[in-house]
Amino acid sequence: MRMQHLTLLLMERMGLLLLITFILTRIPQFRYLLDRRPDWRTGLTFSLVFGLVSIGGTYAGVTITGDRVDSSFLVASLQPEEAMADSALIGVMVAGLLGGVAVGTGAGLISGIHAYSLGGITGVADAVSTPILGLLAGLVARFFAEERVIAPVKALFISVFAPILQMGVVLIVNESSPAAIHTVDLIGIPMVAANSVGVGILVAMIQAAMKEEERAAASETQRALHIAEMALPFLKQGLTFETAEAAASVLRRELRASAVAITDTKQILAHAGTGMMPGIQGTPIASELSRKAIQTGEIQIARTKEQIQPHHPAIGAAIIVPIRSGGQVAGLIKLYYPSVRQIRPVEEAFAQGLSKLISIQLDIAMAEQLRSLMKDAELKALQAQINPHFLFNTLNAIVTLIRIKPEAARRVTVQLGHYMRMNLTMTQAPLVPLYKELEHLHTYLGIVNIRFEDQLSVDCQCDPGLESVSIPPSTLQPLVENSIHHGFKGRTDKGDIHVELRRGADGVHIMVKDNGNGFPAEVLETLGAAPVTGGGSGSTGIGVYNVNRRLIHLFGPEARLRFSNPPEGGARIECTIPYQAEERRETKDESDDRRG
Repeated sequence: MRMQHLTLLLMERMGLLLLITFILTRIPQFRYLLDRRPDWRTGLTFSLVFGLVSIGGTYAGVTITGDRVDSSFLVASLQPEEAMADSALIGVMVAGLLGGVAVGTGAGLISGIHAYSLGGITGVADAVSTPILGLLAGLVARFFAEERVIAPVKALFISVFAPILQMGVVLIVNESSPAAIHTVDLIGIPMVAANSVGVGILVAMIQAAMKEEERAAASETQRALHIAEMALPFLKQGLTFETAEAAASVLRRELRASAVAITDTKQILAHAGTGMMPGIQGTPIASELSRKAIQTGEIQIARTKEQIQPHHPAIGAAIIVPIRSGGQVAGLIKLYYPSVRQIRPVEEAFAQGLSKLISIQLDIAMAEQLRSLMKDAELKALQAQINPHFLFNTLNAIVTLIRIKPEAARRVTVQLGHYMRMNLTMTQAPLVPLYKELEHLHTYLGIVNIRFEDQLSVDCQCDPGLESVSIPPSTLQPLVENSIHHGFKGRTDKGDIHVELRRGADGVHIMVKDNGNGFPAEVLETLGAAPVTGGGSGSTGIGVYNVNRRLIHLFGPEARLRFSNPPEGGARIECTIPYQAEERRETKDESDDRRG
């Protein structure tokens, strides 16, 4: 009966101890310790914390004198014949299982010294056994190193052996005296039950606290994504006073910080919230930590008011977050708080995530801009290319005509100037109306007809209503030029070229067909993929290759040129240029009108 009564009494006392410990796990500073990386400072702090938990378990114990049980709290000292049945091992075992060898041994030393100061039958034995048990708990924890926190059931099972070993040390130290044997018989089982259950419950509470932190971190990560998404539209436009001011307002509102400032690498661009002063925009960066963040690219934390520039009584701490663009620090985001206590590990993790998110998105935006610029530059370069043979042949024709037909030479010169002017004007835009492209083609043909006179016939047919449809500039002329210079090479008979532009459901269908030599069979499958030159009956030339590349760049692979040799002879080049949005609507309206 006395053992059952003692067990219930210890369980009640252990419940009070765990209640106090539960309150401890709710304190942000304690959670801060759990999230810290282990070093000698956190190890010493953990040893002290769990050592105090162990001392609390001792004071919550029950004094045993022979067969008499004294349930008084806070016993200051024990008589030589008295013993203490307590829950002191809870703090020591948890310290070893969570903190490792050093923390467990440290908490055990603190608890052991306190037990020795109390005296009694178990005082010396507790002073010897408690540090050893903390050491052993730390060694056992190494077998579960892959677990962030050991499972409560495992902790409970391991802790069953700690009071048993402690009771053995009591018997050894007291040389198995009758008083020691009687004490062990009386308190052994109650202490095994109270301490093992207490360790399991305390580990479960700590595990729950850490999971709450993980859930909070996940929530903060999601919040970082949301905030980055809201701030990015401004920051992607570049770090200017206007974009920085808009982004700072968004960040302050979403982060609920005292203030938010955004800088480039030299000056403050915007400041929203507490400490906002007239003329602060454009102020040079004065904080040493800000300069360090720019140099190292690492997050810096200002923990004192002296480290913050500009000073403000309501601001006591700050997180300085560098943002990168193109691999270099492009600026800073400063998050200000009233006190360093508001900067928890969650805030630090959030700042890290925000920095990476914004930096990655800025790099993506820069890559998109560079890709767009490169694409535009490539298109302009392709569009600006003029076949030098055409220019040289035309100039030679003008030289010849000056002697025999001055009026024709003057007309060709005017047309050449008009053609060159149109060529330069049309390369300024990726798309031009079809009527301009046809005008460009007719100007070219006017020059060519002077040279070929009656040897060349070009027929162009265009469906009504297609004049305003957009197509890439210099699309038709290179295809016709290919037929003239390569399709009719070595031929003495008249060359016929037929150009068709038809309205289709998915776009404008373009076909250029001639009665020339046709494409060489050995290059027919690879035409348009690369410039093909060679002797024989002809080649595709650079012009057709450039047209094909521009079509694919602008509209995708479906718009590429298609080459074939029709059964009746000659060569045929076809493609389909998709309608733009407005053109597609107009086409649909016209189709509806025809059905009506």
